[in-house]
Amino acid sequence: MLTERTRHIKEGLFARPRQVDLERATLITQSYQQTEGEPVTLRRAKALRHILENHKIVLDDYDLLVGNRTATPRAGVVSPEMSPYWILDELDKFPTRPQDTFEMSEEDKQYYREVLYPYWKGHSLNDWYTSHCPEDVKAAEADKVFAVAQTDKGQGHIIPDYKMALELGFGKILNDCQARLDAQPDNEFYQAAVICVTAAIAYVRRYEAIVRERAAQVGEESERGRELLKMAEVLSHVATEPARDLYDALQLTWLLSLVLQHESNASSISLGRMDQYLWPYYQASLKNGASDAQIRELLQCFYLKCNTVVFLRSTASAEFFGGFPTGYNLVVGGVDEKGEDASNDLSCLLLDLQQDTRLPQPNLSLRIHAGTPDRLLDTACRIIRLGDGIPQCFNDEVNVEAFVRRGISVEDARDYAVVGCVELSIPGRMYGLHDISMFNILKCFEICLREHPEGFASFEGLEQGIREVMSRYIALMAKGCNVCDLAHRAMAPTPLLSVFVHDSLQKGLDITQGGARYNPSGVQGVGTANLADSLEVMRKAVFEEKSISYPELLAMLERDWQGEGDELWRQRFVNRYPKYGNDVDEVDNLSADFLRFYGEQVEKYENPRGGHFQPGSYTVSAHIPLGRAVGATPDGRRAGEQLADGGLSPMVGRDKNGPTASLASVGKLDNVLDSNGSLLNVKFSPSTLAGEGGIRKLSAYLRSFSRLGIQHIQFNVVDRATLLDAQAHPERHQDLIVRVAGYSAMFVELAKGVQDDIINRTENVL
Repeated sequence: MLTERTRHIKEGLFARPRQVDLERATLITQSYQQTEGEPVTLRRAKALRHILENHKIVLDDYDLLVGNRTATPRAGVVSPEMSPYWILDELDKFPTRPQDTFEMSEEDKQYYREVLYPYWKGHSLNDWYTSHCPEDVKAAEADKVFAVAQTDKGQGHIIPDYKMALELGFGKILNDCQARLDAQPDNEFYQAAVICVTAAIAYVRRYEAIVRERAAQVGEESERGRELLKMAEVLSHVATEPARDLYDALQLTWLLSLVLQHESNASSISLGRMDQYLWPYYQASLKNGASDAQIRELLQCFYLKCNTVVFLRSTASAEFFGGFPTGYNLVVGGVDEKGEDASNDLSCLLLDLQQDTRLPQPNLSLRIHAGTPDRLLDTACRIIRLGDGIPQCFNDEVNVEAFVRRGISVEDARDYAVVGCVELSIPGRMYGLHDISMFNILKCFEICLREHPEGFASFEGLEQGIREVMSRYIALMAKGCNVCDLAHRAMAPTPLLSVFVHDSLQKGLDITQGGARYNPSGVQGVGTANLADSLEVMRKAVFEEKSISYPELLAMLERDWQGEGDELWRQRFVNRYPKYGNDVDEVDNLSADFLRFYGEQVEKYENPRGGHFQPGSYTVSAHIPLGRAVGATPDGRRAGEQLADGGLSPMVGRDKNGPTASLASVGKLDNVLDSNGSLLNVKFSPSTLAGEGGIRKLSAYLRSFSRLGIQHIQFNVVDRATLLDAQAHPERHQDLIVRVAGYSAMFVELAKGVQDDIINRTENVL
């Protein structure tokens, strides 16, 4: 449970409404005004330095760790250098929009309109992308098959090498950067790296000075004064030196994460395998006499820090990423570089902490393999049963092979972790543009039908027609994503982040220039479940039974089931024909065929950093807006209705044969192709997991998940009645956490459409 200290900190997170914070936007604008005409990499480095020198530092009266991104917790930071336009459009809408609301003062609105917007208009990353984007890509985006992401925000979805920072310290890292610069004085990346690491050290020193000043104010002999002096000593050490124990390691990890947020304001700069790189420091603290209670409280402070950061997105983006998926993904378990179990006592502790904090961040993830110890799996099951949707589970048996097939060394593949929601990455070695686009496979189906009103001579002809449409749009998606990739290179390099991603220092290149060891681009295919269900209806009703003609079906879809007798047909299509997720080969194989085709088409394309595209299958909350773009479909969907959630999950309400049948269906897919990550949602009734018997059933279910070769699974353990009451009476359920997609969120902070989706997911029993 939380201590008195951490309870105060948690309460402070929600003590006031979320604010829009213009501090970073103001400071980066000031810096850019002073560096006109200089190379972009140096401008970015000097902007970070200016931010760290002038950012307002705030100390909590209770915390044992320092580091604030904004003056108030959970404030939204804007990045006009990425795109000033959507911010201007929404200045008056932030408090009232349907998802992820923020307050903003009239003074700040005026300052944005009169100062910030005029400076960045015409000079942002979005402007670069728009001016360089080919017309055929723009036309394809208008067709709503795909949208290129990250054209209005910093690019995160990465795991810096925290282990390197902890083992070497900022001082040795700076020395390395300086030595490389001395050898190549004209290298702009090395120039920027020295500026950034020097600024990071000075930033830690700023905290130290402020903490010492506060200690003098409260009295150095008081209890809080002694705590502050300890904090100052830790800061003095970690400013340049390697971590000595867990206190040092947590403080340095958080400050590095925070400085990287100041650099790019990008989501999903994730935490990686914390049970691995924190393990020696945890052992050192125990050896030095730290009690279990002291360690637990310190870790609680770190977890609460992760909840101080949320991201301000446009209204359109918030529909796709509703509920603040900040992306502090923390991974435990899995195998080591030799393929042997790597879990330890800290693995269990990091999971168990969720019992204390009961908040969405960090986004806990468990790596499972055949040798996962029963103790770790038992701990995970007990945390899952809490109902917070945490942890999500990943299958080493599939994910390691997926990366090896992509040309990644087996040692690096075995060290994989998770960024953002479910995207797979290699800590400190991969810059993967993991969330650069979502591809609406069901929209391709709709376009195919409209392009062929005359119909097809055979079901195989229909399948081929869909493949041709998919191929056409996948090529355009890759072209658009590559323009965005180049936009980040041209306008928003990240020199500090690059220092902590191998092999940027060795190559002398920013990660946006191809400095990372591995350089894929990840795109997500959405809608395969609905496509398979729709195709199965057409195969049976149109081509085999001939109970309805192709033109008659199209006419029915065009009028969205509103004609006379249409509802009878719709109910027949919903209930008479098998649906994906029920372990029925004929429809499951359709899903597998088209997901395989999507993956094989995607992986043909290269990006400007020398890497290839890789497919994934997850939706975040995008299955709702993506569904809005698609008309009625033969599976019984009405026009604009959501798509199947998750990516690999069955359509809501269509999985009738229980949770083991849905596992069997997903197991038939070529999951190893989805090296960018995939997502399977499962919802259990709390009663089915009650008692020790419930834990044993869930543990066995997870073992089956591992054996079936499925990449990912996550759970909501909450009953429908509770969710309905929370929707009707949000004031009664302020602490209710649910799993949305690859992340958890406060249920009452979600838009009604997302809430309805979670409510309507099939509630399973084991």
